[in-house]
Amino acid sequence: MQLRQPVVVVLGHVDSGKTSLLDKIRGTAVQAREIGGITQHIGASFFPIEIIKQISGNLFLNLAKSEAQIPGLLVIDTPGHEVFANLRIRGGSAADIAIVVVDVNKGLEAQTIESLDILKKRKVPFVIALNKIDLISGWRNTGDNSLISNEIRKQDQIIQQMLDEKIYSVVGSLSRLGYISEAFWRVKDFTREVAVVPVSAVTGGGIPELLVVLVGLTQQYLGLKLERHEGPARGIVLEVNEEIGLGPSANVILLDGVLKQGASIVVAKRDKSVVTKAKALLVPKPLDEMRDPRDKFMPVNEVISAAGLKITSPDLDGVLAGSPIYVLERREDECRLKTLLQSEVNAAFINTESNGVILKCDTIGSIEAITDMLNKADVAIQSADIGYITRRDVIAASAVKEKDRYLGVVLGFNVKVLDDAIREAQERNVKIFNEQIIYNLVRSYVEWARYQKEHEESILFNELPPVCKFQFMKGFIFRRNSPAVFGAEILVGKLRQKIRVINDTGKKIGIVHQIQDSGKTIEEAIRGMQVAISIREPTIGRQINEGDFFYTDLNSRHAKMLIERFGYRLTKEEKDAFDAILLLKRKDDPAFGYL
Repeated sequence: MQLRQPVVVVLGHVDSGKTSLLDKIRGTAVQAREIGGITQHIGASFFPIEIIKQISGNLFLNLAKSEAQIPGLLVIDTPGHEVFANLRIRGGSAADIAIVVVDVNKGLEAQTIESLDILKKRKVPFVIALNKIDLISGWRNTGDNSLISNEIRKQDQIIQQMLDEKIYSVVGSLSRLGYISEAFWRVKDFTREVAVVPVSAVTGGGIPELLVVLVGLTQQYLGLKLERHEGPARGIVLEVNEEIGLGPSANVILLDGVLKQGASIVVAKRDKSVVTKAKALLVPKPLDEMRDPRDKFMPVNEVISAAGLKITSPDLDGVLAGSPIYVLERREDECRLKTLLQSEVNAAFINTESNGVILKCDTIGSIEAITDMLNKADVAIQSADIGYITRRDVIAASAVKEKDRYLGVVLGFNVKVLDDAIREAQERNVKIFNEQIIYNLVRSYVEWARYQKEHEESILFNELPPVCKFQFMKGFIFRRNSPAVFGAEILVGKLRQKIRVINDTGKKIGIVHQIQDSGKTIEEAIRGMQVAISIREPTIGRQINEGDFFYTDLNSRHAKMLIERFGYRLTKEEKDAFDAILLLKRKDDPAFGYL
């Protein structure tokens, strides 16, 4: 029996040191180049068995003999447990085994526990890498940067005892979750006990033992699952981009089968699945990271799973990151595979008429990740899609805001916000959250919503157009139109930028574009201030003149809220001005007749 390399997924709480640990093995610095030091998209590295033997030395000889040996490890670095969904195949997980990285000084954290829940549901075995042992208070770097047993022996007795306590703290936490675990050197049966391997991504301590435990587990207990299949290949698209000299290309994780150059492949776009030819197959050199290789990719004629590779093809523009990919061997299977693929892709998108946030992401995996997180936070979603944040998204969020102000927002992950969307959001007072770190996006929104609810009364009142009366000062015309700029004295209340104004006959004048005081732009002017204001719509001498009085414009909903909920917040002068505004509005707007 020939074995393929197992797919090893690395999971753990944010900042636990997942990518740093892999960087230490690879000798790269991918972690330093990630935004905020947090992995954002799935990457893959191939660790050949020869390299693992070199790193592990004599430890490798102690592995139980096996008739078939794995050719290496395909290690997948994920942005956390949420994007584990991106490594799904129909009926189960694409991962064969997992490394769960735990910070030795923090133990099992919330995201670690959720990672373990997912592994249990998908029946994926795992090893605990207890990272950052070099940060234990008093730990001495001995210069023995390989075998952890040697490094531990050279520590003071009290430090050894402290490490043992931290290991047993993790063992206790795992026991409460239903797992039997032990420090790897005390494990008697790897099929029944989870191995805990102390490691340091800084010194490299524990890495040989971690690799040996992984290889031993996969060879002894996953043999049948790792049997190599020669049939049609299938995999997952990680990223699609334009390569200089190559044209459109896709980074792919090949999960099963054999992919040959020139093969027909079925890939998914936003609204359809297409068949195209794999023009060229390129693989990174061993230990190179697919997201950021140090060396050039190597062209090959075929790729045997499991592997990370780059495919070039003329029809990859618009192929969705995070979508499955299938090899088409028989033309009669085309319709079935296209339908299968499109159903898998469509399952990630959301489009409902219910109240909920508007979500825009860069990949299917990101949609699945953030949708999962929002569901766990009990946040409703109206739509979830791939692409830029547009004016239409803001208008949709504004409609939701009319019914639920906490859900009337746009959430964006790693996408561009178009200029007209920014302008529309300012006009409609719609909040846009756009982040490049998944955790920050959901946390920022949830914390904002919590704050809004706690301070709802004040926030709602401050979001209403203020009641204001001001006068065009004589002798202060700075520009007659496009925009009209003139001096104004605030007589009652306060005036803000982006507020609509009417004159003392009720006629609409325009929107206050800018307010300046002594040449400096200010957000608002209060009673008694003399400022310069600009309004784009009118021309001085036609629609407006020196000495004119103006009021802020209110719609019927704003007026109703002031009457029913916030009347007590208005001063006597503001109440008088508000009454004057109501009289003017009742002449032309029937909705005000009921107020």
